[in-house]
Amino acid sequence: MAESVVQLKCMCKHDPWGKKGQDSLAARLAAKTPGTDFKIDNNQFYSEMWMGTYPTVPSFVLSTGESLQDYLKKHPEFIGKSVLDRAGPDIPFLPKILSMTKALPLQVHPDRKLAEQLHQRDPKKFGDPNHKPEIAVALSKFELFAGWKPLNDIQSIFGLKPLQRFIPSGHTHFNDETLRRISKSLLEAPENVVAETTDQLSRLPESAFGQQLYIPGLLDRLRKQYTEFDNGNLIAVLMMNFLTLGPGDAVFIPADGIHAYLSGDIVECMARSDNVLNTGFCPRAERDSVDLFTQALTFVPHDPQEAILPSQKSDKGMNGKTREYAPPISEFNMLATCLNAGESETVKSILGPSIMIVTKGSGKMRVPNKTFDIQEGYVYFVGQGVPLEFETESGLGVYRAYAE
Repeated sequence: MAESVVQLKCMCKHDPWGKKGQDSLAARLAAKTPGTDFKIDNNQFYSEMWMGTYPTVPSFVLSTGESLQDYLKKHPEFIGKSVLDRAGPDIPFLPKILSMTKALPLQVHPDRKLAEQLHQRDPKKFGDPNHKPEIAVALSKFELFAGWKPLNDIQSIFGLKPLQRFIPSGHTHFNDETLRRISKSLLEAPENVVAETTDQLSRLPESAFGQQLYIPGLLDRLRKQYTEFDNGNLIAVLMMNFLTLGPGDAVFIPADGIHAYLSGDIVECMARSDNVLNTGFCPRAERDSVDLFTQALTFVPHDPQEAILPSQKSDKGMNGKTREYAPPISEFNMLATCLNAGESETVKSILGPSIMIVTKGSGKMRVPNKTFDIQEGYVYFVGQGVPLEFETESGLGVYRAYAE
């Protein structure tokens, strides 16, 4: 008889912004699947561990070796009627563990309408017609750029002499259209202009930056990562919110929300898509059209607090040990169950599929008629309608993305 809860084997990617060898949480978690042939090479970069059915980096059922996608096609009853009607025998979200030591590309994910057009035009590059809103929950100190600073803050920075050349004529009072045009000017600026502007800014006294004293130091840090010629440096540092989060803190990035993750380890979840437009923090040859990028931009969020996704105690946790991250989209929510030594939690059944990963500690997970010994790095698909009981002698952290 098919099992509604199965352990998964997940793969890890090697993007150059990832962490090296054992430093990468993504690699360490991926290597802990029992019986895996995945071994960590300390000279290799490890960036993302993917969990789910997306075909680029699929997950496999540990006991049978078949892909989770094939398993669910044979057993669509584990998806649950409402998700099955909406998404077919598939997982409508894509969870990942990311470990990063330098900035990811400055990017937006096209909304559904643009994604459909791009997929039709170039299905090899844009592999699906879906949008890609996402959340990121910090597992360590996590630095990122997300969304836009308040207009007044941007306007005051662009009053500095080295930046005045980028202000469109007639724009004495900034609005979002001003930002779109400045973004285009900054992204189209020749390399020598980018380097010269960065150099001029670094020579200004710290006091010139008002409340934003971090700007010169951050420009210098990015210049060392991606050279002084990268257009992304200026957009990110001058115009975007720079956030530092601690473990358990989270952000929501809407479709078309500009962002660039900078450092740390996170659990991320997004709608089931891999579409992205990049224009900075990557080689020039890999950048997308500036026209397309600036056309796709939206101006949400427009304040650091608007980017934050608070968690709240979940009514699915019977003992009050489970918190929920609920972004304003229909594709998924995420539960975080955190137990200290000797604690337990029962999580009510969910009317849809879920994927869970143990991010720290060890313990037992009981489902009807079966008990699993679980530990850091173990990943499971949980079918609809299955209550879970967790207990631990040493402490346990579990993240679980689900659709209902």
